[in-house]
Amino acid sequence: MKTEFLKDKKLLIVEDDFSSKLYLNKLLEKTGAQLLNAGDGRQAIDLVMTHPDIDVILMDIQLPVLDGYKATKKIREIRSNIIIIAQTAYGLHGDKEKFIQSGFNDYIIKPIMSQALKEKIVACLAESGIKDKPGI
Repeated sequence: MKTEFLKDKKLLIVEDDFSSKLYLNKLLEKTGAQLLNAGDGRQAIDLVMTHPDIDVILMDIQLPVLDGYKATKKIREIRSNIIIIAQTAYGLHGDKEKFIQSGFNDYIIKPIMSQALKEKIVACLAESGIKDKPGI
C-alpha cells in the first residue's frame, strides 16, 4: 500500500481521550497527511465548517458535548461527501450496517493497528472516487 497517497490529504481526528488522540496522531504523522484534532463532536462540526478541505474524519463514538452519531449527522448536513470513519471500542455482529445507516463510510475497532488504519483510510478514499487513486 502506498501511504504517500495520504500526504496531500487533510484528516480530522475526533477523540476525547488524550492517550488515544496522541496515539492516532503518532500513527498518522508519518504519512505526511495534515492532521487536525477535536476533543468532542461540537468541535468537529466547527472544524468541518472552517476547513472545507478536510478529506477524512476519524470519529470516536463516545464523546462529550455531542457524541459521534449526532456529530456525524450534523456534518453530513454540511458536507454530504466527506469520508467519516467511526472508531469504537466495541465491535459486534451487525455493527457495520448500523454505522453505515448512521452516516459513516466505515468503522474500525480499537485498539487500532497502524497498518489497518492506513489501509482503511486509503480504501475509503479510493471508494469515494478520488481522482488520484492509490496503488494498493
